[in-house]
Amino acid sequence: MKHFIEITDFTTEEIAHILDRADDLRKCWQTNAMPQSLLGQKIALWFFGSGFRNRVAFEIGARAMGADVCFIPGELGVQEPLEDIGHYLNNWFSMLVLRAKSHAALTSVASQVDIPLINARTNYNHPCEILGDLQFIRQRRGSLDELNVVFVGEVTNLCMSWFEAAVRLPISVTQVAPLGYELEVESLARLNAHARGRIKISHDLAGSICPDTDVIYTDTWPTIGEQSEIRAAFLPYQINMSLLDQMNQDGFFLPCPPVTRGQEVSVDAMSSPLCLNYRDKEFLLHVQNAIMEFLVTAV
Repeated sequence: MKHFIEITDFTTEEIAHILDRADDLRKCWQTNAMPQSLLGQKIALWFFGSGFRNRVAFEIGARAMGADVCFIPGELGVQEPLEDIGHYLNNWFSMLVLRAKSHAALTSVASQVDIPLINARTNYNHPCEILGDLQFIRQRRGSLDELNVVFVGEVTNLCMSWFEAAVRLPISVTQVAPLGYELEVESLARLNAHARGRIKISHDLAGSICPDTDVIYTDTWPTIGEQSEIRAAFLPYQINMSLLDQMNQDGFFLPCPPVTRGQEVSVDAMSSPLCLNYRDKEFLLHVQNAIMEFLVTAV
């Protein structure tokens, strides 16, 4: 029995298998010929806060492959102690997809359940989202080898999952952020011990985007803190057309939703042909389907 809590839970070979299978499932989806590989599975979806894209994609994907899907109401650990929850879920379900505010709470539940658990996002990381992005990038680029990603923003859950991907895959990730919003030195050293130095930190946005840049990826601005100070710090890191023009000729821009025009991205950059986030999110469905199928067979 295997969980998917972070990208490094899978080997490099397993990630390649999942992305290959996601490509196959995409073709099945387009021809209305989805395999019934989840037939008889009872999947619980337990989501907190936002996240309609992941939730909808998990539901329609699981149902299309034959599973019974149930939404669980309530907030994790509020009405029931964490140490009790997993034992109840074991009685009824064969898989749990959990989106939690607290990464510690999610890992606590994972330690209790005897069924596969999928991390649909926590405050620490967001592995399904980044695997979906990687499937899209690979489909468009042909390969992930020597992929050069510039992540613009503070150390968010998305940023951490990009770092996890750099540990397992032959890609380079540079986080570009204002001073004080970068990954701490100890964490950078720990990750780079496995990523072979492919994770970098920069405070120079214009200097980080160059003809070697394949993908620019943004996340929302911080919401906690004095907003006038946050705006002053992050506005110089807004992605605009002049920055997009510095990428290589086949490069593109993936602003992660929800997008706030006028903050992390300018209006013209968001409407640019180089901005491919709408097409990118199609692949979230297919990679999540592949993850569910893989975990069922790995039980």
